[in-house]
Amino acid sequence: MMRAIWKGHIRFSLVTIPIRMYSAIESSQSISFRQLHKEDNGPIGYQKVCKVCDEKVSTSDIVKGYEYEPDQYVIIESEDLDKIKLKSTKVIDIEAFVNAEEVNPALFDSPYFAGPDGEVATKAYSLLCETLKNSNKLGIGKVVLRDRESIVLIAPSGPGLMMYKLRYPDELRNIADVPNIGHVETDTAQLKLAETLVESMAKPFAELELEDKYRNAVMEIVEAKVEGKEIVTMAEEEAPIVDIMTALQESINQAKSEKKPMKKATGKKSGEEEDKKTA
Repeated sequence: MMRAIWKGHIRFSLVTIPIRMYSAIESSQSISFRQLHKEDNGPIGYQKVCKVCDEKVSTSDIVKGYEYEPDQYVIIESEDLDKIKLKSTKVIDIEAFVNAEEVNPALFDSPYFAGPDGEVATKAYSLLCETLKNSNKLGIGKVVLRDRESIVLIAPSGPGLMMYKLRYPDELRNIADVPNIGHVETDTAQLKLAETLVESMAKPFAELELEDKYRNAVMEIVEAKVEGKEIVTMAEEEAPIVDIMTALQESINQAKSEKKPMKKATGKKSGEEEDKKTA
């Protein structure tokens, strides 16, 4: 059973919907390693050391500082942060509803599930869900999470609502600054073949068998080491560089050969069935 990590309200205009937020990520699927001492496999700990006096520092002797110039800091006390007046940490205020295609996918950060908080909230919750589906709109709001105000996006997903924490737009770099990209004249013949290849490889997302092959491979190594077995590796062959037109045409032929056509029904019975009927 899922356990809520946040409890509050979605509010837009005078409408308030009690909700609970749940993590949408299965954390048990991630792999983590501990750093160990090579001599005796002892876990490695960490000590905080001042880079000026080279002395070990306890938590009580640490303060927060903002570097406004190189090696120049302004000290921020806990009391200073307490003076910041933010809205309630238990309310997600929707500021507007936007078209789904207007939101840059690069802004998406952490995904969450949002569910109604109790039966009394289900009617208003379902109403918001259906309204977003029918209007193709997404809710954009703000909420305070972990002492920081975050932008959140509320979107319909199946029978419920997804909630994504968004990055602020000014956190994104400009893709136009990436070296060697820009408008290049596309060869018409190559474009046509490429579009044919894409079409031949098209299939519904739900039919894709997506799995973390790297995680599976790491777990195989872990299990082999635990059981004292030999680890077998497979060298990856380098793909030869092929002319773009040749590569496109061969790719199309390969994709078509993998899609075997279904046999058409002829209406004729098999020989065995005919013999049984005439017997």
